[in-house]
Amino acid sequence: MPDLNLTKDQLSQMIPGNLHIDYWYDAICQALPDYDITSPQRIAAFIAQCAHESGGFRFLKENLNYQAASLMRVWPRYFPTMDIAAEYAHNEEKIANRAYANRMGNGNEESGDGARYCGRGLIQITGKDNYQQFADSIQTPVEQIPDYMSTFEGAVQSACWFWESHNLNDLADAGDILTMTKRINGGTLGLEERTKNYQKFLSILGA
Repeated sequence: MPDLNLTKDQLSQMIPGNLHIDYWYDAICQALPDYDITSPQRIAAFIAQCAHESGGFRFLKENLNYQAASLMRVWPRYFPTMDIAAEYAHNEEKIANRAYANRMGNGNEESGDGARYCGRGLIQITGKDNYQQFADSIQTPVEQIPDYMSTFEGAVQSACWFWESHNLNDLADAGDILTMTKRINGGTLGLEERTKNYQKFLSILGA
């Protein structure tokens, strides 16, 4: 297994101001080699994407604290009127249960699956199907996964699992941040920042 060529100082330059750099560094050193994320190109791409998705490794759970107008704009199918949106506004659990019901392996709104399997970890894995696949890959009951993804180790490992299952090492080798971003985000949100950070992190790694 290749060595991980990343120092704690380099990581601190990539996620400046993070108060838990020691814990993140330990979790990264433990997980990334298992998923062959060891070259400068792969490390730079992985940390750039994770940093964007998690606000610099600060937020490990999806922020669903939407006001009514935002709900109607983001999810017009599930919050089509102001009356409905106002009923759910600023209640993250209720919003998740409605917005994610009956898809991605989740049950109906009453099941609570939407909140239980909302976006978590450094790459914000969402939906019971994805949680189950990650759980299977580490031989852990899916019921334990939400709590695990809220830990440093689980947040990193779940992102590594997503990375491997979507063949993102190949895209990192090619420097294809556009396609990589589409696979992670479903679109190109934040592409400019992701690309800029990738180039910056390559420089930090001396590549």
